[in-house]
Amino acid sequence: MKKFDIITIFPEILDSYFNESLFKRAQDNKLLKIGTHNLRQWTTDRHQTVDDKPYGGGVGLVFKIEPIYKALKKIVGKNKQKIRIILTAANGKRFTQKDAVRLSQYDQLIFVCPRYEGVDARVEKLVDEKISIGDYVLAGGELPAAVIIEAVARHLPGFVGKQESVRYDSHSQEGYLEHPQYTRPEVFMTREGQKLRVPKVLLSGHHGEIEKWREKKSKKQ
Repeated sequence: MKKFDIITIFPEILDSYFNESLFKRAQDNKLLKIGTHNLRQWTTDRHQTVDDKPYGGGVGLVFKIEPIYKALKKIVGKNKQKIRIILTAANGKRFTQKDAVRLSQYDQLIFVCPRYEGVDARVEKLVDEKISIGDYVLAGGELPAAVIIEAVARHLPGFVGKQESVRYDSHSQEGYLEHPQYTRPEVFMTREGQKLRVPKVLLSGHHGEIEKWREKKSKKQ
Protein backbone atom coordinates (compact mmCIF):
# COMPACT_ATOMS: atom_id res chain seq x y z
CA MET A 1 0.00 0.00 0.00
CA LYS A 2 1.30 3.44 -0.95
CA LYS A 3 1.12 5.96 1.86
CA PHE A 4 0.89 9.73 1.58
CA ASP A 5 1.24 11.96 4.66
CA ILE A 6 0.50 15.69 4.67
CA ILE A 7 1.74 18.00 7.43
CA THR A 8 -0.40 21.14 7.54
CA ILE A 9 -2.10 23.57 9.90
CA PHE A 10 -5.38 22.90 8.06
CA PRO A 11 -5.71 19.11 8.26
CA GLU A 12 -9.28 19.03 6.87
CA ILE A 13 -8.67 21.32 3.92
CA LEU A 14 -8.34 18.48 1.38
CA ASP A 15 -10.81 15.99 2.87
CA SER A 16 -13.57 16.53 0.32
CA TYR A 17 -11.17 16.04 -2.58
CA PHE A 18 -9.53 12.88 -1.30
CA ASN A 19 -12.86 11.36 -0.26
CA GLU A 20 -14.37 11.36 -3.75
CA SER A 21 -13.96 9.58 -7.07
CA LEU A 22 -10.73 7.67 -7.77
CA PHE A 23 -9.17 8.51 -4.42
CA LYS A 24 -12.12 7.18 -2.45
CA ARG A 25 -12.12 3.94 -4.42
CA ALA A 26 -8.36 3.54 -4.09
CA GLN A 27 -8.51 4.01 -0.32
CA ASP A 28 -11.50 1.67 0.02
CA ASN A 29 -9.52 -0.96 -1.92
CA LYS A 30 -6.44 -0.48 0.29
CA LEU A 31 -4.39 0.64 -2.70
CA LEU A 32 -3.24 3.77 -0.94
CA LYS A 33 -3.66 5.64 2.32
CA ILE A 34 -3.69 9.40 2.83
CA GLY A 35 -2.99 10.79 6.27
CA THR A 36 -3.23 14.45 7.27
CA HIS A 37 -1.45 15.72 10.37
CA ASN A 38 -2.07 18.97 12.21
CA LEU A 39 1.30 20.61 12.76
CA ARG A 40 -0.06 22.35 15.86
CA GLN A 41 -0.11 19.07 17.81
CA TRP A 42 3.69 19.23 17.94
CA THR A 43 3.81 22.65 19.62
CA THR A 44 4.39 23.18 23.35
CA ASP A 45 2.69 26.50 24.17
CA ARG A 46 -1.00 26.93 24.93
CA HIS A 47 -1.55 28.96 21.77
CA GLN A 48 -0.07 26.15 19.64
CA THR A 49 2.23 28.58 17.86
CA VAL A 50 3.81 27.22 14.68
CA ASP A 51 5.28 30.46 13.31
CA ASP A 52 7.26 33.53 14.31
CA LYS A 53 8.70 36.76 12.89
CA PRO A 54 11.77 36.33 10.67
CA TYR A 55 15.20 37.27 11.96
CA GLY A 56 16.48 40.41 10.26
CA GLY A 57 13.00 41.84 9.87
CA GLY A 58 10.55 41.57 7.04
CA VAL A 59 6.85 41.17 6.33
CA GLY A 60 4.91 38.10 7.40
CA LEU A 61 5.56 35.04 9.53
CA VAL A 62 7.75 31.97 9.04
CA PHE A 63 7.04 28.40 10.15
CA LYS A 64 9.35 27.35 13.00
CA ILE A 65 11.65 24.36 12.65
CA GLU A 66 10.84 22.69 16.02
CA PRO A 67 7.28 21.47 15.35
CA ILE A 68 8.19 20.35 11.83
CA TYR A 69 11.15 18.38 13.15
CA LYS A 70 8.98 16.68 15.78
CA ALA A 71 6.26 15.91 13.25
CA LEU A 72 8.69 14.26 10.84
CA LYS A 73 10.28 12.21 13.63
CA LYS A 74 6.87 10.95 14.69
CA ILE A 75 5.57 10.18 11.20
CA VAL A 76 8.73 8.47 9.98
CA GLY A 77 9.33 6.66 13.28
CA LYS A 78 11.25 3.42 12.77
CA ASN A 79 9.83 2.87 9.31
CA LYS A 80 12.39 1.14 7.10
CA GLN A 81 10.41 1.51 3.86
CA LYS A 82 11.43 3.74 0.97
CA ILE A 83 10.40 7.20 2.16
CA ARG A 84 10.69 10.59 0.46
CA ILE A 85 10.09 13.83 2.37
CA ILE A 86 8.97 16.75 0.20
CA LEU A 87 8.72 20.44 1.04
CA THR A 88 6.23 22.23 -1.21
CA ALA A 89 7.78 25.61 -1.98
CA ALA A 90 7.50 28.27 -4.67
CA ASN A 91 11.30 28.27 -5.03
CA GLY A 92 11.52 24.50 -5.39
CA LYS A 93 12.27 22.39 -8.44
CA ARG A 94 9.49 22.46 -11.06
CA PHE A 95 7.37 19.31 -10.85
CA THR A 96 7.15 17.22 -14.05
CA GLN A 97 5.66 13.94 -15.25
CA LYS A 98 9.10 12.37 -14.83
CA ASP A 99 8.99 13.32 -11.16
CA ALA A 100 5.56 11.70 -10.84
CA VAL A 101 6.94 8.43 -12.22
CA ARG A 102 10.04 8.66 -10.02
CA LEU A 103 8.09 9.36 -6.84
CA SER A 104 5.69 6.50 -7.54
CA GLN A 105 8.55 4.13 -6.74
CA TYR A 106 8.56 5.15 -3.05
CA ASP A 107 6.47 3.42 -0.41
CA GLN A 108 5.69 6.62 1.47
CA LEU A 109 5.71 10.29 0.54
CA ILE A 110 5.58 12.90 3.30
CA PHE A 111 4.66 16.48 2.44
CA VAL A 112 5.51 19.54 4.53
CA CYS A 113 3.01 22.24 3.54
CA PRO A 114 4.01 25.78 4.57
CA ARG A 115 1.83 28.86 4.88
CA TYR A 116 2.57 32.58 5.18
CA GLU A 117 6.17 33.36 4.15
CA GLY A 118 7.32 29.74 4.13
CA VAL A 119 9.52 27.86 6.58
CA ASP A 120 12.71 28.43 8.52
CA ALA A 121 15.41 27.63 5.93
CA ARG A 122 16.88 25.00 8.25
CA VAL A 123 13.84 22.84 7.51
CA GLU A 124 15.46 22.16 4.14
CA LYS A 125 18.02 20.04 6.01
CA LEU A 126 15.18 17.79 7.19
CA VAL A 127 13.63 17.08 3.77
CA ASP A 128 14.79 15.26 0.66
CA GLU A 129 13.66 17.79 -1.91
CA LYS A 130 11.72 20.99 -2.54
CA ILE A 131 9.06 20.94 -5.23
CA SER A 132 7.09 23.72 -6.94
CA ILE A 133 4.14 23.10 -9.26
CA GLY A 134 4.66 26.33 -11.20
CA ASP A 135 6.04 29.83 -11.32
CA TYR A 136 3.41 31.44 -9.14
CA VAL A 137 2.62 31.80 -5.44
CA LEU A 138 -0.27 30.21 -3.53
CA ALA A 139 -1.49 30.82 0.01
CA GLY A 140 -0.15 27.44 1.15
CA GLY A 141 1.41 24.14 0.16
CA GLU A 142 -1.68 21.96 0.46
CA LEU A 143 -2.87 22.31 -3.13
CA PRO A 144 0.60 21.57 -4.55
CA ALA A 145 0.72 18.46 -2.35
CA ALA A 146 -2.66 17.34 -3.71
CA VAL A 147 -1.50 17.92 -7.30
CA ILE A 148 1.66 15.87 -6.74
CA ILE A 149 -0.24 13.09 -4.96
CA GLU A 150 -2.72 12.73 -7.82
CA ALA A 151 0.00 12.76 -10.49
CA VAL A 152 1.90 10.07 -8.56
CA ALA A 153 -1.20 7.98 -7.77
CA ARG A 154 -2.05 7.70 -11.48
CA HIS A 155 1.03 5.51 -11.86
CA LEU A 156 -0.10 3.03 -9.21
CA PRO A 157 -1.60 -0.13 -10.76
CA GLY A 158 -5.35 -0.12 -10.15
CA PHE A 159 -5.77 3.60 -9.47
CA VAL A 160 -7.23 4.46 -12.87
CA GLY A 161 -9.73 2.22 -14.64
CA LYS A 162 -7.40 1.26 -17.50
CA GLN A 163 -3.70 1.57 -16.73
CA GLU A 164 -2.98 1.62 -20.47
CA SER A 165 -4.47 5.11 -20.64
CA VAL A 166 -1.70 6.46 -18.40
CA ARG A 167 0.87 5.28 -20.93
CA TYR A 168 -0.50 7.76 -23.49
CA ASP A 169 -1.01 10.72 -21.15
CA SER A 170 0.37 14.09 -22.18
CA HIS A 171 4.01 14.41 -21.05
CA SER A 172 4.38 10.62 -20.87
CA GLN A 173 7.19 11.11 -23.38
CA GLU A 174 9.58 14.01 -23.75
CA GLY A 175 7.65 16.92 -25.24
CA TYR A 176 4.57 14.80 -26.00
CA LEU A 177 1.02 16.19 -25.77
CA GLU A 178 -1.90 13.83 -26.28
CA HIS A 179 -4.04 14.03 -29.45
CA PRO A 180 -7.53 15.63 -29.37
CA GLN A 181 -10.44 13.48 -28.19
CA TYR A 182 -14.08 13.54 -29.36
CA THR A 183 -17.36 11.89 -28.35
CA ARG A 184 -21.06 12.11 -29.27
CA PRO A 185 -22.79 13.89 -30.91
CA GLU A 186 -21.09 13.71 -34.30
CA VAL A 187 -22.30 17.23 -35.08
CA PHE A 188 -22.94 19.92 -32.49
CA MET A 189 -24.86 23.01 -33.53
CA THR A 190 -24.19 26.19 -31.57
CA ARG A 191 -26.88 28.82 -30.97
CA GLU A 192 -25.08 31.00 -33.50
CA GLY A 193 -25.57 28.34 -36.17
CA GLN A 194 -22.02 27.03 -36.24
CA LYS A 195 -21.64 23.30 -36.92
CA LEU A 196 -18.86 21.67 -34.91
CA ARG A 197 -18.08 18.26 -36.38
CA VAL A 198 -16.08 15.23 -35.31
CA PRO A 199 -13.23 14.61 -37.83
CA LYS A 200 -14.40 12.14 -40.47
CA VAL A 201 -11.41 9.86 -40.03
CA LEU A 202 -12.54 9.02 -36.48
CA LEU A 203 -15.89 7.82 -37.84
CA SER A 204 -14.36 5.72 -40.61
CA GLY A 205 -13.64 2.58 -38.60
CA HIS A 206 -10.24 2.41 -40.34
CA HIS A 207 -7.92 1.83 -37.39
CA GLY A 208 -4.73 2.35 -39.36
CA GLU A 209 -5.85 5.76 -40.61
CA ILE A 210 -7.11 6.70 -37.15
CA GLU A 211 -3.71 5.89 -35.65
CA LYS A 212 -1.97 7.98 -38.32
CA TRP A 213 -4.32 10.89 -37.58
CA ARG A 214 -3.72 10.64 -33.84
CA GLU A 215 0.04 10.50 -34.31
CA LYS A 216 -0.10 13.54 -36.56
CA LYS A 217 -2.26 15.48 -34.10
CA SER A 218 -0.10 14.56 -31.10
CA LYS A 219 2.16 17.50 -30.42
CA LYS A 220 5.86 17.55 -29.79
CA GLN A 221 6.94 20.64 -27.87
